[in-house]
Amino acid sequence: MTSPTDRVIQRRFLDDPRRDVPARTLLAEIIADELPLADAAESAAILERLHASLLGLGRLDPLLHDPTVTDVLVNGDGRVWVDRGGHLVPGGLVMDVDEIRLVVERAFRRNGLAVDRSHPIGDTRLADGSRISVVLPPLAPDGIHVAIRTFSVERLGLDAFGDANVAELLRRDVGRHANIVVFGPTGSGKTTLVNALATGIDPSHRVVTIEDAAELRLDLPHVVRLEGRPDNGDGAGRVDLRTLVRAALRLRPDRIIVGEVRGAEALDMVWAMATGHDGSLSTCHAKSAADALARLETFVLLADGELPHSAVRSQVRSAVDVVVGVRRIGPQRRVVSVHDVVADPAHPTGVEPVYADGRWFDRSGRAGSRA
Repeated sequence: MTSPTDRVIQRRFLDDPRRDVPARTLLAEIIADELPLADAAESAAILERLHASLLGLGRLDPLLHDPTVTDVLVNGDGRVWVDRGGHLVPGGLVMDVDEIRLVVERAFRRNGLAVDRSHPIGDTRLADGSRISVVLPPLAPDGIHVAIRTFSVERLGLDAFGDANVAELLRRDVGRHANIVVFGPTGSGKTTLVNALATGIDPSHRVVTIEDAAELRLDLPHVVRLEGRPDNGDGAGRVDLRTLVRAALRLRPDRIIVGEVRGAEALDMVWAMATGHDGSLSTCHAKSAADALARLETFVLLADGELPHSAVRSQVRSAVDVVVGVRRIGPQRRVVSVHDVVADPAHPTGVEPVYADGRWFDRSGRAGSRA
């Protein structure tokens, strides 16, 4: 538990308007003011403890740096859970409401954002690339809920996703500039797979990445990273992915990577794919390859409801070439399907399997084998 004195020092540090004073210097000044009778050793110990707490995420830090943990969850009752290998297990911590509140304020204040009762939902990126999402009361009546998706520095190659023949197929798809959409549930490894696919991009290509929270780490020499921005709490300053896709088209990209399509940006992305920006990559949440295409169609229609559905379907199917399914199986991520997109809008699903659940298919959809 955090002591009352620690809370006072933390609060003064967070509320201090001086941004030009180094954090350690400011913290030492506040400690000396609040604890004038503390000796040098005691003050130094307090400084180190609070410096780590204030500039990191306190007692959550060891969990965030644990390579076996992919998600850290704090429930309204203060109990901490972690996702290890696809299973939620207790994290061994119980946090009080003041400690949780300080963690939230620290994470958002660093990025010039705030979450409070007037703005009780927030998302932002931590310094290491991890994502933090928060819901506060009154929307969460049981207390503050926090979810942190940890950022992994590990970069996997395509061979790590299963069948070597599948990896080779995907390398060829990237090499022939196919427009690829990766789908799967939350935490399945979609972004990790896009990182792996990008290893096959020609190093001479200029790649523009567009994300709500920058997670992609491409090992390429010519990458332009764009990141969306939420509003400032008063409804101003927001920059959405659709705006960034339009901006990207003016930056002379050879390829565009949209981290996750989930809204109106689909219209501009599909248009870009269909008009010469081949070799683009994106992800979406979907249950199947056909569902992924259907969701793209829905997003485009939401962006412009006056477009005929038949025209949208034709555009989506002519823009996307390959749909790849990824799933987490135990602690590992696996490519479970690869489908070619059929441009014919009359096709019932718009996709034909090439690889699915361990079986290979020829272009007519008949099961076969791959030597």
